[in-house]
Amino acid sequence: MRITDVRATTVTVPLQAPLRHSNGAHWGRFVRTLVEVETDNGLVGLGEMGGGGESAEAAVRALRDYLVGHDPARTEALRFMLANPTASLYNNRTQLLAAIEFACLDLQGQHLGVPVHDLLGGRVRDRVEFASYLFFRYPSADGDGEVRTAEQLVEHASRLRRAHGFRVHKVKGGVFSPDYELECYRALAEAFPGDRFRYDPNGALSVEEAVRFARGIEDLPNDFIEDPTFGLNGLRRVREKTSLAIATNTVVVNFEQLAANVRDPAVDVILLDTTFWGGIRPCVKAAGVCETFQLSVAVHSSGELGVQLASMLHMGAVVPNLSFAADAHYHHLVDDVIDGGKLTYVDGAIEVPSGPGLGVRLDGDKVAEYAELYRELGGYPYDRDPGRPGWYPLLPNADFADPTVPGSTWNEARL
Repeated sequence: MRITDVRATTVTVPLQAPLRHSNGAHWGRFVRTLVEVETDNGLVGLGEMGGGGESAEAAVRALRDYLVGHDPARTEALRFMLANPTASLYNNRTQLLAAIEFACLDLQGQHLGVPVHDLLGGRVRDRVEFASYLFFRYPSADGDGEVRTAEQLVEHASRLRRAHGFRVHKVKGGVFSPDYELECYRALAEAFPGDRFRYDPNGALSVEEAVRFARGIEDLPNDFIEDPTFGLNGLRRVREKTSLAIATNTVVVNFEQLAANVRDPAVDVILLDTTFWGGIRPCVKAAGVCETFQLSVAVHSSGELGVQLASMLHMGAVVPNLSFAADAHYHHLVDDVIDGGKLTYVDGAIEVPSGPGLGVRLDGDKVAEYAELYRELGGYPYDRDPGRPGWYPLLPNADFADPTVPGSTWNEARL
């Protein structure tokens, strides 16, 4: 089996409402680049990647000459073919490598008639539990869906809990002042006794503010506090001053950083992202290192459609030391580009695909629909806030949004 072609298609799929975060916002939609790798036996493997609200089509297509003629079973060689660590100082291709790796594993599984998790050692669980990834949100184009107050946050979580069965709740913070978000977080915990909680301000807080926030929630049933400040040294200082477990998906995203954290611990929970780490296989390897040194792991989300969600599910299926519910933005989507529509949550979990390869295929009509929507709307700056023109955050941030200001209703052209 040899690769004969590599194709890329950018799509934009609407969200229920624009999602706010400490660095800006998802402006009412996700922009994702779908990758198709074709082989000489007629199989097509699927990959997917983001790009901060922008297309990665040109970058994927530029890899065609590297890949044509390559055996997709040689996935270890891809690491050096596409993302040589020295060459990558000039053209960091880690996320591109991940999308190609998904497709190559998909091809191998289809060729052999087995799911990807069988290629990775076989599943140890049939379902992966997820948390209700909660964002402060602007209202959608029709004026619905705003999450700005503690009451709105609790109501939003309650609807998701009823619809999908979530029993773990993650608050994406760093939007409003830490004191305000502390009130919202505690209101959420009070509303759902018996559930578990986690907080993630994307590194926006100073060390001192992060310590103060952590101490303000130590009495609650927390899983962890994620990236309360930025950098391993900052996280280490917070860790020394709180009883909470510290998690990260920003400063331990490769093996050098993982080694540094093992040698001088700053983080207790490593959030493995199949894109940020360069594929499913590196995440499984990293989970093995974490198992050896008794670090916990969880599955991180970087804003997925169904193809990347499948990669997350296969990874979550084979990692024995998966200690926490996974993250996913998936429930915020109004649609998907895979056959059969969106995968379904049951009791807060999604079943691991059992079909050959990744176990998902593209719906051609949906891809065409959302590719056309991308051509109509274009990209958006993920690191800007549409409600705060000219604003950008510093690290640590002190210029937080005002929670007393109602969100604007954004027309379809801006979403």
